[in-house]
Amino acid sequence: MAVQKQARRQRIRYKIRKKIVGTSERPRLAVYRSNKYIYAQIIDDRKGHTLASVSSKAVNASGSRVEQAKTTGKVLAEVATAAGVSNVIFDRGGYLYHGRVKALAEGAREGGLNF
Repeated sequence: MAVQKQARRQRIRYKIRKKIVGTSERPRLAVYRSNKYIYAQIIDDRKGHTLASVSSKAVNASGSRVEQAKTTGKVLAEVATAAGVSNVIFDRGGYLYHGRVKALAEGAREGGLNF
């Protein structure tokens, strides 16, 4: 079951990555979700540089995992604006836009990122 689930997510992820490319004007906000934490990076794919990265592990947010994801999104927006990034392309990484992934996106929007 788990192998099928991972393979399905990988196929969806590859489809998304065919269409989404981060540039220096509009980098890609990539999301990775583990069982315990959520990680987000802002990446310029053309240069191959990570402009900003945040995880719920490093933020030390409290509350439920959804609340932690929202806090992580807000912190990511602060780090991104400090790096000079305001517009991004959202790459959900093959995960459904629901729960923690959605909370991270909403937190980033509240923090000032546009996507």
